[in-house]
Amino acid sequence: MRLDKYLAEVGLGTRSEVKRLLKKKQITVDGKCIVDGKKQIEPTEVEVCYAGKPLRYQTYYYYMFNKPQGVLSATVDKAQKTIIELLTPSDQRPDLFPVGRLDKDTTGLMLVTNDGALAHELLAPKKHVAKTYRAKLAGIATEETIATFKAPLTLKNGEVTKPAQLKILSYDHDQAESLVEITITEGKYHQVKRMFAAVGLHVLELKRLKMGTLSLDEKLKAGQYRALTPQELASLKQK
Repeated sequence: MRLDKYLAEVGLGTRSEVKRLLKKKQITVDGKCIVDGKKQIEPTEVEVCYAGKPLRYQTYYYYMFNKPQGVLSATVDKAQKTIIELLTPSDQRPDLFPVGRLDKDTTGLMLVTNDGALAHELLAPKKHVAKTYRAKLAGIATEETIATFKAPLTLKNGEVTKPAQLKILSYDHDQAESLVEITITEGKYHQVKRMFAAVGLHVLELKRLKMGTLSLDEKLKAGQYRALTPQELASLKQK
């Protein structure tokens, strides 16, 4: 791999920005100062340093976010803030993208990566990857609601959903509200909200807790993120 490509891929900047760093003699390879970006290197077999600090070459990146309200699950938007903009400058990379979508007002677990193959495994309809949400509802969910969700449910526009698991966590009869958890295995547009609407309930708040084997780290505050652990990644990649 060309040295300038390596430096760009580890996040030091664009090719032109990297070229300036090389000219300033801030890059060393195995202790030798290199100014030529065309130099070929083996990324995993040499030590490349910037300003004396070793760089770590990594092909794929995986970040768990606790998505806050008001942020789009998109890479770029001219008018509104996106999940990618929550990354610190040192973690910004042009190939990162969110896996799937959450509505602007939906919070919780969001995976950001540059691993297209893993994203396909998690999103492909045939894979039936389970996703669990906690929802605050206007209205009282009942055992009948649970039974209705266990069977294919017809939405108001005629679409039919796959069976879903619904768990009632609590009621507030004075406020006529319910707190529930729902697990679905598909990803239709606004699916959770539309499922509850089909049985006369309205979603007030929605938070994703789990996607496949990956569970939201409750230590992450809204807007915070961290890299996946090796154990989380290995579990997520299991067939």
